[in-house]
Amino acid sequence: MSQGGGAAAGNGVSPGNVPVCYYGQAGRVPAALERRVRAAELFLRCAACGLAVLAAALLGADRQTRVFFSVEKEARYTDMQSLAFLVIANGMAACYSLLQGARCLVSILTGGVLISRPMAWAIFSCDQVMAYFTISAVAVAMEAAMIGKYGNTQFQWMKTCHLYKRFCAQAGGAVACAVAASLNMVGISLVSAFNLFRLYGSGKGRK
Repeated sequence: MSQGGGAAAGNGVSPGNVPVCYYGQAGRVPAALERRVRAAELFLRCAACGLAVLAAALLGADRQTRVFFSVEKEARYTDMQSLAFLVIANGMAACYSLLQGARCLVSILTGGVLISRPMAWAIFSCDQVMAYFTISAVAVAMEAAMIGKYGNTQFQWMKTCHLYKRFCAQAGGAVACAVAASLNMVGISLVSAFNLFRLYGSGKGRK
């Protein structure tokens, strides 16, 4: 019995007492690992959606009015193209994460398994694009925030956050939420990469 079990293990076949999920002709993943991967993906997508919505909402509602020599000046996120770009990027990331989160939830409830390589490639590619898109938007917004906070003497750009403290504080919170959302998108891209390349690794190892 021990020799037979060893031979079966050497061939990569489950001995019969370990639940596995099968992918294709030769791929196999333990059911416990599959459940963890699905739960992690759902959590990351929900977190990314919530953080992106919070970042966009904070920036969209962020405004402050000051009076300079009897002239009112209202600061809004649309006054800076980098912040407007961040709102658009987080809105797109929130919508995308919501759709993909719904797909993950349906997959968990129905017990479906992603075995289609074209679909896995499509999800992986979209996740990569959204991750890079959100990171680039955060980078641009952080650079603009630093200029607003400290200015730039070489270009004679004056700092403005001491004039609009509340506006800058709320914008800083929005940028922090956007950073957290982009980190979640990076984690999602890693999970989708795992879901994709495990469809190839098992068959190759068997050969």
